[in-house]
Amino acid sequence: MLRYTVLVYEDPEEHSFGVVVPELPGCVTQAESFDQALANAREAIEGHLLAMSEHGEEIPEEFGVPIMATIEVDPDLSATHTNARW
Repeated sequence: MLRYTVLVYEDPEEHSFGVVVPELPGCVTQAESFDQALANAREAIEGHLLAMSEHGEEIPEEFGVPIMATIEVDPDLSATHTNARW
């Protein structure tokens, strides 16, 4: 049995919930209720893994316990990084 962390975002204006699966880039879904969003996420993950398997891609496993944090950033990036070197 595989286990994946999902991030659920509530959009109160749209009365919906969006779901992202960080370990599976591109695996996203949405629904009008939290419970339905989780059910849709299960189906999306299963479909995503099936497609990966059919294309011969390695199925990623999530290891460890996810830690969530929120970071605030300055939205005016043009002023702070005009001469930045990466």
